[in-house]
This record gives sequence, structure tokens and C-alpha cells, in this order.
Amino acid sequence: MDDERLANPDVAGEEVELDTSLRPKDLGSFVGQESVRHQLGIFLEAARQRGEPLDHVLLAGPPGLGKTSLALILASEMGVEITITSGPVLERKGDLAAILTALGPGDVLFVDEIHRLNRSVEEVLYPAMEDFQLDVVLGQGPQARTLRLDLPRFTLVGATTRSGLLTTPLRDRFGVVQRLDYYGPTDLAQIIMRSADLLGVAVDEGGALVIAGRSRGTPRIANRLLRRVRDVAQVKGMGRVDTASAEEALRILEVDDAGLDDLDRKILTLLAVTFDGRPTGLGTLADAVGESTDTIEDVYEPFLLQQGLLARTPRGRIATPRAYLHLGLEIPKGAEAAQPSLFEAQD
Repeated sequence: MDDERLANPDVAGEEVELDTSLRPKDLGSFVGQESVRHQLGIFLEAARQRGEPLDHVLLAGPPGLGKTSLALILASEMGVEITITSGPVLERKGDLAAILTALGPGDVLFVDEIHRLNRSVEEVLYPAMEDFQLDVVLGQGPQARTLRLDLPRFTLVGATTRSGLLTTPLRDRFGVVQRLDYYGPTDLAQIIMRSADLLGVAVDEGGALVIAGRSRGTPRIANRLLRRVRDVAQVKGMGRVDTASAEEALRILEVDDAGLDDLDRKILTLLAVTFDGRPTGLGTLADAVGESTDTIEDVYEPFLLQQGLLARTPRGRIATPRAYLHLGLEIPKGAEAAQPSLFEAQD
């Protein structure tokens, strides 16, 4: 987007570093998430008809489903500028105050990973979101006084992968709350075909469906696999990416039929073999695979849970019988009984 402004070039992390040419430019070209698109379209049109900024929007869901793309689209559809930052970067009240005072009328402020905002910084947002005012403390000690500055009416778009970690006061100040879900193979194949056209990669429908089926329901992963399949096809002289060549490329990339990569299989193997199927704590599991607990919990676990390959119990993580079958291992006796019941499972 031409008028996109970054509050800090490094703050939006992996999302901003992706090839922006693959991002949809408007709501009509955004594939999937039908309910979210339909509702946001209504809210956008209503705001335009009233000549008002869009209400504050919270986008929740696993990484890579298009939260940043939707934020960019909302700004584009409203014809305003967007400033991008993220929760962990806003360490002091002054950091947020500087961004808020630089916003123009109707502008969009996109805060990625908003659940990681410092609590003192978060409190600055409350009057800014509700009354479009900013409280500035001048001086120190008994001589300190508060100055209230008026802000232009703006739209805060927050993105979170852990909506349960949002404080109630912050969550309640969003007028629009939307949750993005994993994509189906058909929608992902459509995204892959569109991206392939933009990248100049020859992919037929069969090849797109193979890549889609191993993309873990996530457009970001689908686009990443497409690029790597393109590389393999180019080096191996495969020409057009069809079903057979896509399967061969993904075999070389060690992405299996279920979309699991080497680290996914390592997690399941540790649970099933190394720890003998015993419940394992998140910290122990993270140390064993050499990743942070946040990475395990936010990036890998959601898909493994959705696929029924991993379960959380009050005592820790366990591999399910389906995981043993996927790894080609014999299901140990008592594995079925070890699965958590509806009342035992924990988040």
C-alpha cells in the first residue's frame, strides 16, 4: 500500500517481511473467511456512508491467517494511512504516545500481538480508544500535573494469537471482534493459484491442491511452500508444477502428507518415544526441541491439536493414538485411556 507507514521497520516481524506483492489489495480479492469478510464489508460500508472512521477492530486467530493483510485492506478501503507496530515493542508510555499523536484523522493504527502490551502502556490506550484523548503527565512528585490532549478520531486494529491473554478492559473497548479460522484445501488452492500467477510459476490445479493439503490450513505456509516448490521444480527441471512434481518437491522438503514438517514429527516422537508416552510439561518439551515455549504453544500446538495428534492434559502434553499411527509406531496399551476427557482437557 503506497501510504503505508511503519512506526518502526522492525516491529511487525515476519508478517511485514513477507513479499507484500502477494497480499490481497482489497476485501474482494481476500480469499476465504467468508463470514469475516461479509461482516467487515458491512461495517466498512456503514462507516463510509456516515463519513466516520471504522470502529476499533480486534482480529484473533492463529499466526499466518491474514490478520495483517486484513488490517492493510481496512485502511485501503477507508482511504486512510496505516501505522504498524507490535505489542512487545511498545515498552514505555511515551512510545505509544508518540505514535498516537502522529496519527491523522481516520488513520488506522495496527498493533500486532496486542496481548503482549505492557500493562502501563495498555492503560494509555483506554482514554485514547474511548474518548480519543491522551493523558500526559508533566513534572514529577508533588509538582506533577496531568495534561489531556485531544487526538483525531482513529481506528485501532489489534491482532492477537492468544485472545485469552487480553485483559477484559482492553477487549471490551473493541467494537468489532472477528476470529479467523484455518482455511480449507479449496480456499488454499485458490490462494496458491493466485500467488503462482503473481510469481510467474506454472502450477496446475492438481499441484495447487497437493500444496494446499500440506499447508496446515494457513495461507502464509501455503505461499512459503509454493516458493520452495518453485525452487525445487526449477533446479530439477520439472517445468509445470503438477500433482506428481508437487508431491516430489514436498518429499524433498520433508513435508509429509499431513503437512507435518521435521519439527512437528520431532515433537510427536519425543512425546511418544523419548518420554514413553508420559504426560510432558510444556517447558520440558520446549527445551527438548530447542524452541521457546511461545513458539511451541502458538505455532506448532494449534495445528497438532486440531489434527488430533497431540492432547493437553492437567499433567502435560501427550501424543494421541493417531500420532502413533502417523509415526508408524505401535499404539501402547492404555493409550486410549490416557486421552483427556471433555472435563479434563486444559488450554
